[in-house]
Amino acid sequence: MALVDAVLREAGLTRADVRSLATLDARTAEPGLAGAAALLGVPVRGFAAQELAVVPVPHPSTRPLAATGTASVAEAAALLAAGAVGGTAGASAEATVRATATGGDTRGRTGGEAEPGAGTRGRGAAEPGTGARAGGVTGTGARGHGGVVLLVPKRKTRRVTCALAASVPFRPNEDASGVRLLPSAHGYIAGEPGSPPTIPTPHTTAAMDMHTHTDAHDLRHHGDAEVRDDKLIDLAVNVRTNTPPDWLRERIAASLTGLAAYPDGRAARAAVAERHDLPPNRVLLTAGAAEAFVLLARALPVRRPVVVHPQFTEPEAALRDAGHEVGRVLLREEDGFRLDPAAVPEDADLVVIGNPTNPTSVLHPAASITALARPGRTLVVDEAFMDAVPGERESLAGRTDVPGLVVLRSLTKTWGLAGLRIGYALAEPDTIAALERAQPLWPVSTPALVAAEACMSRVALAEAEHAAHRIGVERAHLLAGLAEFDEVRTVEESEGPFVLLRIDGADVVRERLRSLGFAARRGDTFPGLDRNWLRLAVRDRATTNRFLQALDQALLMGG
Repeated sequence: MALVDAVLREAGLTRADVRSLATLDARTAEPGLAGAAALLGVPVRGFAAQELAVVPVPHPSTRPLAATGTASVAEAAALLAAGAVGGTAGASAEATVRATATGGDTRGRTGGEAEPGAGTRGRGAAEPGTGARAGGVTGTGARGHGGVVLLVPKRKTRRVTCALAASVPFRPNEDASGVRLLPSAHGYIAGEPGSPPTIPTPHTTAAMDMHTHTDAHDLRHHGDAEVRDDKLIDLAVNVRTNTPPDWLRERIAASLTGLAAYPDGRAARAAVAERHDLPPNRVLLTAGAAEAFVLLARALPVRRPVVVHPQFTEPEAALRDAGHEVGRVLLREEDGFRLDPAAVPEDADLVVIGNPTNPTSVLHPAASITALARPGRTLVVDEAFMDAVPGERESLAGRTDVPGLVVLRSLTKTWGLAGLRIGYALAEPDTIAALERAQPLWPVSTPALVAAEACMSRVALAEAEHAAHRIGVERAHLLAGLAEFDEVRTVEESEGPFVLLRIDGADVVRERLRSLGFAARRGDTFPGLDRNWLRLAVRDRATTNRFLQALDQALLMGG
């Protein structure tokens, strides 16, 4: 049950979402499975070995294949159980979840599945049609109504293997009723936990560096530089593909008839305020979140600003340009890049942190961030990717009880408005007034204001939430594929629409990937990282599988 609970947490689900356990028919009466089913109040579904053997699985292993004729009992049984009922139009994934666990000892009977993988470099036998290390899974949902998705690939303890699958709806204009939860045209260009949380949080999680920086980090390098001149599959820029959606394009296009008039931001400001249950005098519309960083650096009387890194580099660049000496709190890989509030110096009067953080994809607990608040300190939380987190858990937007809090939001990432420039700041009225005085007249265009108002609607918020759930599934698939490479280490507790990974010589691997048609974001421009880091977009499953094949080739090029 501990592993089942961990897998459910990884998928953002609870025990109440489970509809059945599934396994090999010969194991349905095993006490561990029967006891787990009793606790969950669900049946145990058994499948014959020959039924399981024909299900393509993304992470086949040689040991269960030899013992049972099935390359992964857990994944195959989960997919079969989820597909047995199928989906109905409009049904949520949570309503039709199927979980599978197999129990026993590690010597063979349970499918203690060693060496998962479907690659060509000694990591397990390839299953036809699965691709390099992490292939697609054939859907078994009712045609025209739904499909099957492996929400969490197999996770193992010494005695148990567990995978989680669901029957999900799909729209008629999507590619297929298979296990792709995210249509191939969707995804983030730029990313969920690949395994149950295991990284401890020691008392000391960061190093403090307060001198004026003349290091080699190019703070003004951003992902768009990776794709400006070459036609590559873009895993470098933090903007969701296939956006803006048609309804938003139409709203923006309709606003062009009013370009003769000066922009009037009152309606958009009121819409943002209502969305966060705040009065309008706590809202400032900006030309993207990047403008807000410049306003903060120029408008506030800052003496000792500190930026928590690795994170988006524009806040530090803006502070430097305004003449400030910037301190850095460097979070460390061995601590999971998690924040220890005690690492931030007491006399810092401005602290900047991202949540979830770009590029680490770590989502810090709200309590850890609010612990940074002090009288006389401005606490800036960059939540540009918070709408990519299901339920926006750990968000501080809308909070009025945290002194000095400034929350920054961007609409350019989820809605594909990078070229339009629209974001906003949420803060105390006096802070908003100070920032507004530093803005030029009419800083946000009429089309951007119309877009902001449209993106605050209930329909838009529901669409964003749906996209967040879908990207989480694809993020888990990407992380599972990356876990097959001995050379790759990822930040497993990822919650954003991108993932950070470490490869020795990643800068060289990045160039090889470019030659193979893929653009990845270099990591060495982020303080706290070096040339051995890359950031990758979470994309649809087919693109991810192609990327994993390219990564395999790129690593082989180096011998």
